Amino acid sequence: MSQPLASVREAPLATCAPYVGRFAPSPTGPLHEGSLVAALASWLDARAHAGRWLVRIEDVDRPRCPPGLDELILSQLAQAGLQPDEAPVWQSAPAQEARYRQALDALVARGWAYPCACSRKDIAEAIAAQGGARERHGELVYPGTCRQGLRGRPARAWRLLSTDEAGADLCIRWTDRRLGPQQQDLTRDVGDFVLLRADGLWAYQLAVVVDDGWQGVTDVVRGEDLADNTPRQIRLQQLLGLPVPRYLHTPLVLGDNGEKLSKQNGARALDLSDPLAALRRAGEQLGLAGLPGGTAGDYLAAATALWQERFCGSASRCLPPGLA
Repeated sequence: MSQPLASVREAPLATCAPYVGRFAPSPTGPLHEGSLVAALASWLDARAHAGRWLVRIEDVDRPRCPPGLDELILSQLAQAGLQPDEAPVWQSAPAQEARYRQALDALVARGWAYPCACSRKDIAEAIAAQGGARERHGELVYPGTCRQGLRGRPARAWRLLSTDEAGADLCIRWTDRRLGPQQQDLTRDVGDFVLLRADGLWAYQLAVVVDDGWQGVTDVVRGEDLADNTPRQIRLQQLLGLPVPRYLHTPLVLGDNGEKLSKQNGARALDLSDPLAALRRAGEQLGLAGLPGGTAGDYLAAATALWQERFCGSASRCLPPGLA
């Protein structure tokens, strides 16, 4: 039986509302050099657009967030001179969780979210029964087992339906400010993804979309490793009636082994004994080498002026040489 053609959804241009950017670290470890590159890029983009820059602590996965790391991260940002324009927000705050619940209830009421009884073993067995092992970045692509009901089994998680209104495959297209035109077949490449986990914790995809919408974020500047999340977030924005931000994904900082620096692979904590030197190293990753300034504040002023002067002729294209 032939598959229906995939419907295509083009993410619209972001709203013309005043610029609001954000840096949203997860407090599973201290900031490292790659983290500072993402933080600096988002800070510079906000400052160059005369916008506001927010910090959000993404601690929705509480078991992975040891106490005190959130305050350490905020201290590291302050040492680097990257001060938010408003008090930071924590995803674990009760008010935030109430917003996530409200969003999920809205999706359930409209038939876009449904309960799932499957364990990872169940998913693997269902995929094998279909004749393949559909894996994506080490994760199994959910085969839609519970779309038609739980068949008497208890619900474990809640998922978002990844098809269009007619049940056809759904392709999401958007334009990244650095990577250019992008697209992903959400149905085949991702599948119905989790909104509320089996352990009762909110999934990152739902939380980040609700938070960005609530905070009025117009521009998301983050590392390229998160670009793959963008189609899921765009789809949630569409279904929840939220504006779709502009996206800019920065180059990844690689370790000596050629892998992305990350907390998971043991990246060393950011050395801020000399904040100016740390900022210069981060700026070089963004194509901002050789700037004047004898203090961190002087460097940030020069970097902002360069970003604005050379690369902010329009809100949709604002890229230094290292990002082009």
